[in-house]
Amino acid sequence: MGECNLDHSVEDVQQKFNSQSQWLPEDIRSLFHEFLVRNPSQTTLNEMFHLLKKYDLVDEQERKERDRKIKWLILNKENTNN
Repeated sequence: MGECNLDHSVEDVQQKFNSQSQWLPEDIRSLFHEFLVRNPSQTTLNEMFHLLKKYDLVDEQERKERDRKIKWLILNKENTNN
């Protein structure tokens, strides 16, 4: 994935998730709302956006790696702006 200098809003990330959700594993889909309500930092929002971007077009190996990173962002990373 290339670097992007744009900041993506919560709405951008939600829209990207909505457009890619049919290809995402169920466990990620069911937990995604938790990610957004925790008020993730701008850096984390940008990271999530790019993990979701073109998810439907990547090969199986790349999907598994993205799945791992997405789950980590949702479950383990401290995501607040506090």
